[in-house]
Amino acid sequence: MNVAISTRQSDFVTELESHVKTMYRAVALYPESAFHFEMGRTMAERLGYDPRDLDRIPAASIESFAGVGYHFALADLQKNQFVVDLGSGSGMDTFIASNKVGHGGSVVGIDMTDEQRNKASYLRDSGGFCNVSYKKAYIEDTGLPGGLYHTVISNGVVNLAADKPAVFKEAYRLLRSGGRLALSDIVTEKALPERITCDATLWAACIGGAMQQDEYIAEIEKAGFRVVAVRDNTEYHFISGGATWATETYGVKSISLLAVKD
Repeated sequence: MNVAISTRQSDFVTELESHVKTMYRAVALYPESAFHFEMGRTMAERLGYDPRDLDRIPAASIESFAGVGYHFALADLQKNQFVVDLGSGSGMDTFIASNKVGHGGSVVGIDMTDEQRNKASYLRDSGGFCNVSYKKAYIEDTGLPGGLYHTVISNGVVNLAADKPAVFKEAYRLLRSGGRLALSDIVTEKALPERITCDATLWAACIGGAMQQDEYIAEIEKAGFRVVAVRDNTEYHFISGGATWATETYGVKSISLLAVKD
């Protein structure tokens, strides 16, 4: 019985990864297409991104921006710091972080989708962001050295992971003492039913994998962090009918959060 359950779980994770890669491949290549979620500069500014920061980075990275909140105020990046972006997509947040940490700092973007990394790498090279690098890896297992980084950021990506506790443990491992985890993500106020949590398409749309907020915070704390700030991102909205229904029925919403490794 346990083997059968394990096999079903493994099959679902494989299906989930395929759906996520397919959707975010389209986000990179065809940002003008219709998705469950908003994208682009208008949405980014509404979430809180400073237009002056956006003016200093490649416009093509902004058009494929599919984040769910603004967490740079919480991250409080400083010059010469080392940063990891878990689920870096087409690079918008890595380029903003690059400008904040300066030439003495560095930013590593982690993403499993080739098209996202390829787009971000092209924009990095053409834009001269010499302190940014990208690595193909899972956010649960980055392969980066531990205890080195000042800040880990992530925007709308942890909800896509099948093993969220592993993601938080990896973030904790990456950070040096006093390091900060600053993220925006999708959570719920009520538990989602199985018909949603077992729908890989809804996971890829940032809905099916959302945890209840209290459980989400508890898992971060279990990883060793001290959660110091949680904010609702009231300006984030899903736009498809099904996604809007889930928002209204189960309290699916966006939050930004800061946690510290003491």
